[in-house]
Amino acid sequence: MNDRADKAMIELAGITKRFGSHVALNAVDLTVSQGEIVVIIGPSGSGKSTLLRCINLLEVPSEGRLTIDQKVIFDRPPGSPKLHFRRMDEIALKARRQSAMVFQRFNLFPHLNVLANVTVGPIKVSRQTRGEAETAARALLEKVGLSAKLDAYPAELSGGQQQRVAIARALAMNPKILLFDEPTSALDPELVGEVLKVIKDIAHDGVTKVIVTHEMGFAREIADRVVMVDHGRILEVGKPAEIFTRPRTERAQAFLRCLFEREATLKEVVS
Repeated sequence: MNDRADKAMIELAGITKRFGSHVALNAVDLTVSQGEIVVIIGPSGSGKSTLLRCINLLEVPSEGRLTIDQKVIFDRPPGSPKLHFRRMDEIALKARRQSAMVFQRFNLFPHLNVLANVTVGPIKVSRQTRGEAETAARALLEKVGLSAKLDAYPAELSGGQQQRVAIARALAMNPKILLFDEPTSALDPELVGEVLKVIKDIAHDGVTKVIVTHEMGFAREIADRVVMVDHGRILEVGKPAEIFTRPRTERAQAFLRCLFEREATLKEVVS
């Protein structure tokens, strides 16, 4: 963790999200420090992605408080009425100006080439000139190993290449917070490594990162802290060595045992 880690960048307090009668998140409290890398793990349907999406208000919490860079962005006490959609749009925009998200399914614009996909946000949202945006985009695409693909369209790229473009596009917005929602889950197994390598390469650039993943070896290597979520609640939080070798709860022990057995089986099949 870097020297600025004593400053809170993300603070979730009592974040609850309901979809009808289903409680996807239940009074979640979590603080992420500036420059910290937090990896969220847990079984499918546990609320990991919902938690991530609440940070940039792609999902609007049913109640709770969201603070970004020590400024309260969203605050809805229990039982309070819903905000008018226009007011909610203004609040969500404040959150998204400070964060960028890399999705499972790359979400590139199919009608734009690689360079245009990376520059459209800085030009349209950040009001950069085309020259400024293209200079920055070329540098980012070189960083993710795609400087030879500037004129290619998404349909001409592999899944791993598309996800690397998506990472460059997110970085182009100069976010304070970078969110990854299972960035390798839609990839063929042989393409996972190239995306994980890019994330490792940018890991310690000072941008706060929250990553949802099932890649345990990657999580162990890259995370400052690991958060395990189950049934909409945070079950455990700790250093990777603590979570992966000495989980406190029986539920965490069972979940991690299952994952490690799966990884061992996959290695046997490959070898």
